[in-house]
Amino acid sequence: MEALLIDTLNKYQIFIMVLVRMTGLFFITPIFSRDNIPSILKIGFSFFCSIILVNTIEVEIIDLAPLELILFTIKELLVGLMLGFISYLFFTILYLAGQIIDMQTGFGMVNVLDPQQNIQVPIMGQFYYIICILVFLIIDGHHFLIEALVKSYDYIPIGQFKITGDMVNQLVQILTQTFIISFKISGPVLAAIFLTDVLLGILAKTMPQMNVFIVGMPLKIFIGIATVIITIPVFLATLQSIFSNMNEEIYNFLKVIQKG
Repeated sequence: MEALLIDTLNKYQIFIMVLVRMTGLFFITPIFSRDNIPSILKIGFSFFCSIILVNTIEVEIIDLAPLELILFTIKELLVGLMLGFISYLFFTILYLAGQIIDMQTGFGMVNVLDPQQNIQVPIMGQFYYIICILVFLIIDGHHFLIEALVKSYDYIPIGQFKITGDMVNQLVQILTQTFIISFKISGPVLAAIFLTDVLLGILAKTMPQMNVFIVGMPLKIFIGIATVIITIPVFLATLQSIFSNMNEEIYNFLKVIQKG
């Protein structure tokens, strides 16, 4: 252990940049950035992971001037933030899908406060998000994120990060995928609510004395919740696809930067 620390001190500049890239990932990634994880734990975990990583990656010992060190540190922070941001985009799919479902079922006027992120989120979005977090932890998805960070040095060596047009296009493509997947997740509920609206329209014409508005609100809520429960197995299969796409897009992003 003493020899490991001495070797780390000899590479203190590399250690600083590795620590910054690691911290950037933990700052925005949905799993590691939650407020219920103590800050001291995040810092300590980043510190010890960086000690291991700095003695694992193949980087020559470099001697940078103070301004160069600051510039390289900013670049490393951007790499970590971008990797975390991509993973964050795929988790926002669930909030968007939940918002669409809530608007159709009548829950759109009711949001709940997420105490971990201090924001108001849709009820169904929070329901989907909790299931997603559980599945992500069960399949060791957080290990995939750390592994992607480690392998990022094979694509983007220290100080080699560059912002290019291809990188921006890649982010736009990922954002487009998040919207498409969100509509696919909410699709069954939208179809069920649409059929319910058609049925209520027919009832309003055939039985004018019926107050369709009073009947329609609880009926749409019941149909929406029932559809969500029925489609849970399909949703779990969709999560596997989402996590697979997230892992693939992270490496595609790294390849785009490498080419740039």
